[in-house]
Amino acid sequence: MTDAVVDTEQDAPAKKSKMPLIIGVVLAIAGAGGGFFAVQSGLLPFGQSAAPEGVKATEVAPEGVDNGESAEDIANLAFIEMEPIIISLRKASGLQHLRFRSQLEVDLAHQAEVEKILPRIVDVLNSYLRALELEDLTDPMALPKLRAQMLRRINIAAGQGRVRDLLIMDFVLN
Repeated sequence: MTDAVVDTEQDAPAKKSKMPLIIGVVLAIAGAGGGFFAVQSGLLPFGQSAAPEGVKATEVAPEGVDNGESAEDIANLAFIEMEPIIISLRKASGLQHLRFRSQLEVDLAHQAEVEKILPRIVDVLNSYLRALELEDLTDPMALPKLRAQMLRRINIAAGQGRVRDLLIMDFVLN
């Protein structure tokens, strides 16, 4: 009879250890605390981003805001008038036209060089504008995007640094 009691005690399963559960909870709490600290101290790029301490206000100023140009720099600018470009746009209900007229802002030192390659610049703009769809032009934020894309293409065609800006004079859909 004593053998029967001993056999049942040996067959009973051993209690599971709770150590993995405790380690998991401790690691979860440590990870949550570390994540909170990283976000609050600014180590992660989430939330509000402030300008780095070493960056001057002129480097962070948005486009159109005075970026430290002197009156002499502004006096050394030239504006090159470009011929108007008229583009036919296809639409399901018929054709529409885009009338585009612009000027190039260049330094006086580069004015003659840019005027020599003006046909190349007009060709680049003409090709780009003809590739656009009507939906690209009717978006409320289309003009700043298009202007940036056209200026990028102009700088590739004219050589980096020769054309400072693209000034859009007319952008009319009819």
